[in-house]
Amino acid sequence: MSVKHETTTERPGAVADDHGLWVAFGPVGAVGTIRRVGEAYAVALLDDAEPRGSYPNLEVAKAALRTALGPGAERPDFRAH
Repeated sequence: MSVKHETTTERPGAVADDHGLWVAFGPVGAVGTIRRVGEAYAVALLDDAEPRGSYPNLEVAKAALRTALGPGAERPDFRAH
């Protein structure tokens, strides 16, 4: 009996994408960015001098950016660039 092993280059839990920058747009325009930096995703609001933090995948980074906008803020629309 032989066992076949399959390999993949995708990271576990990774979102398939070909982009390195996502801009978050709210009702008043751009409010923040997510940049892929190696295996992590760095989150920043537009007024931030430095990223607020790095996260293991795009979905967690989106959640962190939404949280950074504060209570009552509308959910932004994320667009890949």
